[in-house]
Amino acid sequence: MPVRRRMPEVATFSIVAFDPATESLGVAVQSKFLAVGAVVPWARAGVGAIATQALANTGYGPRGLELLAQGLSPEEVARRLVAEDEGREDRQFGIVDARGRSAAFTGSRCFEWAGHVTGPGFAVQGNILAGPAVVEAMADAYQRTTGDLASRLLAALHAGQKAGGDRRGRQSAAILIVREQGGYGGFNDRYMDLRVDDHPDPIGELERLVGLFRLYFERQPEPDLVPLEGSVLAEVQQALVVLGHLSHASGRLDDATREALAVWHGMENFEERLHSGDVIERVVLDYLRRQARAAGRP
Repeated sequence: MPVRRRMPEVATFSIVAFDPATESLGVAVQSKFLAVGAVVPWARAGVGAIATQALANTGYGPRGLELLAQGLSPEEVARRLVAEDEGREDRQFGIVDARGRSAAFTGSRCFEWAGHVTGPGFAVQGNILAGPAVVEAMADAYQRTTGDLASRLLAALHAGQKAGGDRRGRQSAAILIVREQGGYGGFNDRYMDLRVDDHPDPIGELERLVGLFRLYFERQPEPDLVPLEGSVLAEVQQALVVLGHLSHASGRLDDATREALAVWHGMENFEERLHSGDVIERVVLDYLRRQARAAGRP
């Protein structure tokens, strides 16, 4: 009789969470597994978020979200998923819905240490961990950390790693956050979808990518805007000349300057931070200054 080969475990610690302040849903995960972001995180704005891991059944993601959309609670969805799956004892998952209800499941055949913690608005789960302190530290960090959902999810990952993390090591990490019309240009709900597929410090690298995301795409409700006039205008024009976007500094805010600045915004992926009204965001101005200095501006 042929021996059934066991597929590699997605040895992982992850968190799913709901932020009622922004109605965002998110998943953050780290694993000793290549490209864990392609397997574990699933989320749908206004519905819920799911992390599926261990001997991961990726069907739990779309199936679970479908059941949540039908009005089932996370506990009901969890019961339905395991009832439909003969391999349930090899699975692990966490679920949170858009009302902040949560549920998790750890099968009896998941490699030790394996377990989960749930609370209002979140579920933390992990397998092949250093011990229960990993998920406990993640839950505590998530609840204690202030700031937006991305900051709290990253804090949970850092806490899990500090408590011992995946006892095999580390390789990849990912963060997925959705909210209605939260995506690029407001055309979809995928607000943040960042992945570190293979790196010696995946959480640190993920945090760096989140920082870049904030720089390029995160529009503030009340951005710090600087008028394009006086010494600021002169500095911007000179920087655009150095960078090859403007032929000369006229000393006036003319159409050529406006066009050159708009083109520069687009080329540097700052189009989400471009404003009308002859102003520039301070964070973008600082970036322009650094870029001009690097290009050899005196």
